Order: sequence, then C-alpha cells, then structure tokens
Amino acid sequence: GARVIKLEQNYRSSQNILDAANAVIRNNVGRKDKALWTDQGAGNRIHFRQFDMAYEEAEFIASDIKKKQRTGEAAFQDCAVLYRTNAQSNAIEYALKRNGIPYRVIGGTRFFDRAEVKDMLSYLCVINNPADDLRLRRIINNPPRGLGAKTIETAERLAEAEQKPLYAVISDPGSYAPLEKPAGKLMQFTGLIAAMQALLENGMSLTEFYDELVIRSGYVDMLNAKQTEENRTRLENVNELKSSISTYVENAENPTLAGFLEEVALYTDIEAYNAGDDAVVMMTMHAAKGLEFPNVFLVGMEDGLFPGMRAIGDAEEMEEERRLCYVAITRAKQELTISHARQRMIYGKTSSSLPSRFLKEIPEELINHRGGFQPRSDRQVPGYSQSVRRPMPKKPHPLSSYAPPAEVKLPDLNQGDMVMHSAFGRGMVLTVMKMGGDALLEIAFDNIGTKKLMLKTAAAYLKKIS
Repeated sequence: GARVIKLEQNYRSSQNILDAANAVIRNNVGRKDKALWTDQGAGNRIHFRQFDMAYEEAEFIASDIKKKQRTGEAAFQDCAVLYRTNAQSNAIEYALKRNGIPYRVIGGTRFFDRAEVKDMLSYLCVINNPADDLRLRRIINNPPRGLGAKTIETAERLAEAEQKPLYAVISDPGSYAPLEKPAGKLMQFTGLIAAMQALLENGMSLTEFYDELVIRSGYVDMLNAKQTEENRTRLENVNELKSSISTYVENAENPTLAGFLEEVALYTDIEAYNAGDDAVVMMTMHAAKGLEFPNVFLVGMEDGLFPGMRAIGDAEEMEEERRLCYVAITRAKQELTISHARQRMIYGKTSSSLPSRFLKEIPEELINHRGGFQPRSDRQVPGYSQSVRRPMPKKPHPLSSYAPPAEVKLPDLNQGDMVMHSAFGRGMVLTVMKMGGDALLEIAFDNIGTKKLMLKTAAAYLKKIS
C-alpha cells in the first residue's frame, strides 16, 4: 500500500535552468524519474562561453561580475563561481584580485593561503633571500630533517647574540660549539639552498628550477609517502603553483625569481573582505550543495576535468559526476553561465580539451551561445596569431589584453594624494614607485587598511579626489 510522492516543484530556479538540469540527469539510469518545475517563469537562457585559453575564461568572469555590480544588476555576493577541483581556483582568484573584486572561498582555503603552497613559496623566498628568517624557520625542518625545535632555538639565540641572520649561523655551524652535534644536518639543508641558488645563477629556467626544487627538497617524497586523499590534493596544489610560475615566465620580459615573488606579493596583498562583506563566493561544486545564488558561473566544463578522467569509461562514476552536474546547475536562481577553455594549464601542465559531454545533453534551445571574451581589435590574443591559431614565439602578459581601454586616463598620483577606489573606498597614497611604464601604489584605505596596487590595473577603478 506504499505510495510514491514526487516533490517536483522547485522554488529556487527559473524553468530554463530546471529544464537543463532535467535534461542532463535524465541520462542517468539508476534513478527515479523526476522532472522539476517552477511557477517562476522561463527566465533567461543559459549562457555558454567558449575560450581559447583558461585565463580568458577567468578574466571574462571577473569582467562580467564587475559589470553586473557596476550597473546595479547584482551585488558581488549575488555571484558564485563553482569549479570541480580546488586547484581551478588559482586562475579565478588572480583575475578577481586584478580587477579589485572582493571574494571568499567557501569549504576551502585561498590558493596562496594553503599550507603546502606557503611551504614552497617559503623555499623560493629563502633561496632568493637567505636572510628571510620568518620563512627560513618554516622550512628548515619541513620536510623533517632531524632538526628539532631545540636546535633551531639554539641557532636563533646565537644569531640574535651576534645580530646576524639565522641563515648566517646555520650555514657555518662549525664556528659554534652548541651546534656541533647537528652541524651535519644543518650543512645538508644550507647545501640544498646553495645548490638551488647555483642552478639559477647558471641559467636554469624558473620552471625547470621549480621541478628540481620540489624533488631535491624532499617535499614530493613526503607527500607520496602516505597515499591519502589529503596528500594527493596537497601534491596537486604544489604542482599548480608551477602554473603560476609558467604563466609569469612566458609573459615577463626578463623573468627572475625575485620578479615572480614580487608579483605573488602583489596578488596576495589584495585580501578579501570579511565573511559578512559584499564578496563573490567561490567553491567546489560539492561544497555548493544546499546553497543558491542569483548568478552562477560553472567553469572548466571540459571532458577530463568535468567529468573527470577517472569517470570516463566507468558507468557508475559517470552517473555520480552527472548527479554533481545536476546539483551545480540547480544552484543558479536567475542566471547561469557555463564556460569551457580549449587549453588549460592545471597542475603545471597545459592540455587541450573538448567541451564536457554534459553540455551536449542540454537542449540547444535552452542555450545562448556566444564566443569568448574577446580582446579589443587592436590587440592580439596573447600567444596566438589572430589569423591562424599558432603559438607565437613572443608572448605578452596574458592579462594585458584586458587592461583598461586606451581612453582611461592614468591619474597623476603623488604621495599624500587622496583617491577613491570603486571596491576599496577612500584612501591616501603613501608611496608611488615607478616600474617601467607602470607604477606600484601603496594606498592606505579608510576601511580596509593598506593595499598595494599596480596603477595601470587599478586606473579604471581609481580616481583622484580633493
């Protein structure tokens, strides 16, 4: 006498979004048939955007969100970016920061705040500047090298007594009786730093140098020693940092380790607002279950990424991926944008891909097709010829095509000037450091403290006030 009562009315999404979700999940055989409906009307069609490169996808998302906020169509907090894996957040975070858009990561940690990323950056910082005591303490016994807290504390006391950097003491342990016993282990560590410095001095590229570092430091071996899901994710993030290095190398006129670290410092200095502030939400599709947003961006809809490579060819895994796609689509209330990149660098490797097979399951009449976020006609797509899509030998900075239009006049700013930023509010210019044809600004904002911004990037959102 049991009855099956289907709860099919949806009070969140428009009918077009529900129809797309219904069409996708209908391809799963291991489910009870159900068709969601709503009385809220058809709503907008789903936007599909295809890009040549993943950074174009990221910059489009930042630009579209900025436009919605500027025109009053949506607040930052009305927009959510959903991705399959946490490593995908790196490119999106870069784009949001460059555009002065506040964001927060839900169910995860910001890319440059992840412990393993901080560890590898600390190695790079110490190799670049051995006198960086703070980062040196982070890595001296990470991975474990038998240098305990007592040894490090002893070395710190000796360095403080002689008013020397910590590295100066541990690189010459033979001169200090209290360090006689751990001298061999200390020399092994400082020998690693010196050897890595020598590789750079002999002209090794930054990307090859980073590959050597993760191996010689023992960090990869440490993560591979225990085959856990957490260690697998941490290893992916270590490899994803190489994507940032590769992007920098390919587009810097004279790439150096110091130059890369300066660029990272600029990005990581533009922090997100507090959780209660108006900010874009970023999270994995898994973390989005039970949540809803007026505007949702589903990024990286590519075979091999979503659905993942392990699911392709495994019917059970594919059905789980499709259920996740269904969840992701139905997080959108009013507007859904799905994007795909033909080429994407992830975990330090660039690969070509086809649009996700899930996209083919959405009826054509529900989709609004448009091309990618095109640069202005007087600029080339970075790394590619406009007439033939072949790699070019010289690549400009990947985000240069999305710099403020030529008509945006760069404000003439000096120390002490008052400015207004569309995202950060009112502030006072503390310093102006000329850098080629650009300038690094240090501005003390009334509400969020001191920030560092590049003038050309910030010009569209910054104006001088009396």
